[in-house]
Amino acid sequence: MLHAQVHLTLPAWTHDTIDLSRAYSSDQDKVTLAIELSRRNVEAASGGPFGAVVFGPDHRVISIGVNRVMPHTCSLAHAENMAYMLAQQRLQTPRLNERIAPITLATSSQPCCQCYGATVWAGIDRLLIGARAEDVMTLTEFDEGPLPADWIGELNKRGIEVVRDLCRDDARAVLRAYGEMGDDRY
Repeated sequence: MLHAQVHLTLPAWTHDTIDLSRAYSSDQDKVTLAIELSRRNVEAASGGPFGAVVFGPDHRVISIGVNRVMPHTCSLAHAENMAYMLAQQRLQTPRLNERIAPITLATSSQPCCQCYGATVWAGIDRLLIGARAEDVMTLTEFDEGPLPADWIGELNKRGIEVVRDLCRDDARAVLRAYGEMGDDRY
């Protein structure tokens, strides 16, 4: 039988984690939330150590994502992609900033090559990053894949501002804890 549908979900615990009425005014607050999602995902054994949040111009959450690759046996179910897909469904547009702007993505770790590509097309204006790709590859067994040499410059050319190293130590702590588990089941 040909499978004709893909069904990806966030873990049940996420529903009680997010206050949609709260404004996350600072960049640090936004990335702190993404890191908290990554930590909870590892603790709940519901996916890998990655979290992402899409914010609207009012600094409120539009959508969230956590890594769901292993639970869904889907290599596309990265935190950023989950957050983008859910935001696109909620706003009913494939380019998020066509409806409202600016759109910000906060992520616990630098996007891998797959999520980098999705970021180019998702319609965001700002990208806030906790840990760097080298942190991910040093502290875990994940391969983040190739990026353009000047990946930040390429995003900037497309109107996407990049801010790195926000709460980096906190993001690294989650990656370290996951890496020390010695288990890639998520």
